[in-house]
Amino acid sequence: MTEIKLLALDLDGTLLNSDKQISIENQKALRAARDKGVKVVLTTGRPLAAIGDFLEELDLVHEDEFAITFNGGLIQRNTGEILDKVTFGYEEVKAIKALTDELGLSLDLLDDGDVYALHSPVPTLYPTCNASLNHMPTAFEELDPKQTFNKAVSSCESDLIDRQLPNIPQSFHDRFEIFKSRAIILEWNPKGVHKANGLASLISILGLKQEEVMACGDEANDMSMVKWAGYGVAMGNATDELKAAADIVTPMTNDEDAVAWAVKTYILKED
Repeated sequence: MTEIKLLALDLDGTLLNSDKQISIENQKALRAARDKGVKVVLTTGRPLAAIGDFLEELDLVHEDEFAITFNGGLIQRNTGEILDKVTFGYEEVKAIKALTDELGLSLDLLDDGDVYALHSPVPTLYPTCNASLNHMPTAFEELDPKQTFNKAVSSCESDLIDRQLPNIPQSFHDRFEIFKSRAIILEWNPKGVHKANGLASLISILGLKQEEVMACGDEANDMSMVKWAGYGVAMGNATDELKAAADIVTPMTNDEDAVAWAVKTYILKED
């Protein structure tokens, strides 16, 4: 078996338990993996500003530690230096806004730690998901046409998202990466931006191989990296689609230290 040299971890539903915390068992396992020389990389749809506490908790705020944020749209050192960045602009946002209005969905635009909560048919639930970000109610007309954005999110009741997801035209799927990252979050990302591409860029910087990567996730936005990685791991609480695509399905959920199990079994190789 190929030695694992980089461990990519989704946050919500994967590394974090239902209380949005990293369990003691997961912390111990990740510390042991790092002691063995394995790079631990948080790979998330969130911006760096929303994962700082977790990076500090894991002692990952160093020049030689990295994160993949915005679902692969931003690769950076955990001290903040940007290594690679993909964004979209006003015309893309205008198209998404017109469609989300038609579908009765909310729309928030993210630019690093700032969130532009656009006036929408329904209230956004996004502040309940990432309270640490700077949420600013904004009319679309107030946007600067020259501004770029990391991604857009529609955060609404899950039944509304599930009902309207099939009504998104194929032309939008051709133009953007569109997927759910949580039950109440539908994400709109620049085309080609997903976690697998982010990891591919990072390992080229670090001089690592695809087969030396383990990626752990639970949701649709983790699909690309779980399929891409040498060791693709789905949590026991993952979607059925992700479990079917994974090389490994943990016998327990994110509330039962599933990440620690994967680390102990395939990196530390404990009996």
